Amino acid sequence: MAALCHAFRVEHNAGMTLVEIFQQQARKGPISARPLIARVAERLKEGDSLEDALKAEGEAFPPLFVSMAAVGEQTGNLPEVFHELEKYYRAQLTLWREFIAHSVWPMIQLIAAIIVITLLILILGWLSDNPERAFDPLGFGVGPAGALKFLATVFLFFGTLVLIYLVATRAMGQKAAVHRLLLKIPVIGPCLQAIALSRLARALKLTMDSTLAAHRAVQRSLLVSGNSAYEACADTAATQIKRGREIADVLRDCDVFPEEFLQAIHTGEQTGELPEVMARQAEYYQEEAGRRLRTLTIVASFLVWLFVAALIIWAIFRIALSIFGVYQDAMRGL
Repeated sequence: MAALCHAFRVEHNAGMTLVEIFQQQARKGPISARPLIARVAERLKEGDSLEDALKAEGEAFPPLFVSMAAVGEQTGNLPEVFHELEKYYRAQLTLWREFIAHSVWPMIQLIAAIIVITLLILILGWLSDNPERAFDPLGFGVGPAGALKFLATVFLFFGTLVLIYLVATRAMGQKAAVHRLLLKIPVIGPCLQAIALSRLARALKLTMDSTLAAHRAVQRSLLVSGNSAYEACADTAATQIKRGREIADVLRDCDVFPEEFLQAIHTGEQTGELPEVMARQAEYYQEEAGRRLRTLTIVASFLVWLFVAALIIWAIFRIALSIFGVYQDAMRGL
């Protein structure tokens, strides 16, 4: 999206029409996106608006891109909109890369721990003439059967966590409630909050700096924040703002936004510089998200280490108990 927005902006400033821009990108744009862009170009050539052409592709294009492209087309500010969207997607790309970079080491630790334990179970089985009577320090059995049982337990544990999340957010329709709960969890919550507020502030900057009515701008911004706890406030917030209430007061009633963010919105409303204030807030929360991601990574690394340490301690106790049992049997024999 960042590369496409950059190309759209440059080519639009060069005097190319929307049809020519999309046709050009269908030939020379990102390979994976060329068929999609070609279909949009065909619809534009047939006379469809940019918004209709993008919406016809379902969820292929992000909601913020579709909304802001429509606003840019209606107001004649497409180059400026594409420029802001380019900065927004580059910021998201940077944040995603930081997340991947910080998550690699904890994941390596966790996978290595699982592999080592699996190998331990296999080796104990190979060293024993009778796997059924072999020394079993972890209680899963030894040999291939024990290794499979251990791996099944690990996958079942993590799979259960994922299943609980999916059931709560999709099957039960409680995604907003789940996200509200996640925002309150130490370490995880502040990180998710910074990411969502960065997106929200950037979206508010784009929408408030356009011809959109304030209630529509806030509604669209909340819907593209990427956090269901914020998205759930969109319709109510739009209704209240349309009735004349201030944005900061309406968002405060949602009871999910930090006071410092609400104060920034209030300041922007009072000074008439809400887009500029939101641009600064977007940069601030972008940096804050990076810092909080690093904190989350440190905590995740510690939890992985704790998990491995717990397994080792458990194994030591089982080994000690097994040896003690063998010793008692030997003493009875005497």
